Amino acid sequence: MDIVIIADFLGTLDGTYNSRFLYLADMLSTNNEVEILTSDFNHEKKKYIDYQIEKHEYFITMLHEGAYNKNVSIKRFYGHYIWGESVKKYLNKRKKPDVIYCAVPTLYASYIAAKYCKKNKVRFIIDIQDLWPEAFQMVFNIPIISNIVFSPFKYLCNGIYKRADKICAVSDTYCLRALRTNKKVKHTITVFLGTDLSVFDKNSKNNRVNKTEKKLWMGYCGSMGDSYDLKTVIDALALLDDPPLFIAMGDGEKKSKFEQYAKEKKVDCLFTGKLPYDQMCGWLGRCDMVVNPIVGNSVASIINKHADYAASGLPVLNTQNSNEYKKLVEEYNMGFNCESENPKELSEKINKLVIDKKLRTTMGENARRCAEERFDRKNTYDDLVKAILSEYMV
Repeated sequence: MDIVIIADFLGTLDGTYNSRFLYLADMLSTNNEVEILTSDFNHEKKKYIDYQIEKHEYFITMLHEGAYNKNVSIKRFYGHYIWGESVKKYLNKRKKPDVIYCAVPTLYASYIAAKYCKKNKVRFIIDIQDLWPEAFQMVFNIPIISNIVFSPFKYLCNGIYKRADKICAVSDTYCLRALRTNKKVKHTITVFLGTDLSVFDKNSKNNRVNKTEKKLWMGYCGSMGDSYDLKTVIDALALLDDPPLFIAMGDGEKKSKFEQYAKEKKVDCLFTGKLPYDQMCGWLGRCDMVVNPIVGNSVASIINKHADYAASGLPVLNTQNSNEYKKLVEEYNMGFNCESENPKELSEKINKLVIDKKLRTTMGENARRCAEERFDRKNTYDDLVKAILSEYMV
């Protein structure tokens, strides 16, 4: 079978990034021809890829995209338009594939792929990673004006969803959003982003960080932008007499502001910057608890860090309002759900874990069980493979 995977956001292509689509391509390429169409622009580093990409059994084709500096900006949207045009041009000259498996977002390229599949009778399967334009409206939220500004994106989004022959997503929440537009798909497929537990465990062991002091560590890994409420974490730690050391792994537009705020509040924090995935696993494995601080109005559901947190076997302190993730935390008793942007409640829950080692151990074991049952790609990604290889449309 000739399979094309369209995925703009692949991260680094040097073997250090834990990509859903590279992992999926590895699984599919055993008995199929697989090609990934991706961007020549690295969205995390905000620069064009200028290094030799790692060799695989499948093909990676990098198509041109416009550069940008800020995540919410006209230049970014125009950059996505350029990439969509590159995808259109490439598909029109390429031999017709049997199936296109398309990450959503981005929107314009996905819309182009949807129309191409409809015209050429190619199976079109979407994999929803995030809700656009809802995520952008969270940042730029001005009554009436925001609805007008983002209406073209909503049009593209609905056009993608309604043309899909199969709907996959990283959460039930995202599947339900697509079904509001798509009336022909009866069964959706939810597979968390997840991680390969054997790889995580190997990384954690081989990159183990030296930890000599007795002080507890609380870890965070991920972006440091508008959706991530590290300010509330710092405020919560400032309320404690004996807070854990806050290990903040990642980078983003607000990193320097968070660092400065921690100094002002005299909170003991270590900002490591962006780490390769294997090193991040090593740091995470040495923490005693983790925090998932998402702003209250975020539309995010099950995200990358949830898998790594569970894999680490650590209790989680969650401020995210996603009902899907909150239920997961409660179902497995693997941490505490706290009200978003409430440092007092968060500090109380942190303190519970600080003073009760047995509770940390129990909740950590439950988190690892959750990882094994719900986040291990070796088990869960079979559902995605079956969806792609199925000969029937649903």
